[in-house]
Amino acid sequence: MTTETTTTGIMLTEVAAAKVAALLEQEDRDDLALRVAVQPGGCSGLRYQLFFDDRVQDGDITREFGRVKVVVDKMSDPYLSGASIDFVDTIEKQGFTIDNPNAGGSCACGDSFH
Repeated sequence: MTTETTTTGIMLTEVAAAKVAALLEQEDRDDLALRVAVQPGGCSGLRYQLFFDDRVQDGDITREFGRVKVVVDKMSDPYLSGASIDFVDTIEKQGFTIDNPNAGGSCACGDSFH
């Protein structure tokens, strides 16, 4: 099984890294990474998946942001290179957002892209 640590690819803002670290601390887990993946589906053809994962898959690319590890599988990596994950907490919206320069367009809900 091969894994790779890289200095290019997906980015996690300080605010998002702090939120992920707080969520992991709430769960009292230090063995989980934030897995970011691209899957077929959604209104525009591809959709993002963000979830905590304790598995390591062949070809995973891992980036570390302080205490937080972000893992991307080798199939999703080209779609996420240069993308930035942030966390917003406003009166209108709370949650993680992804700014992806690779997306040609997205649906109105912002959950999928092409």
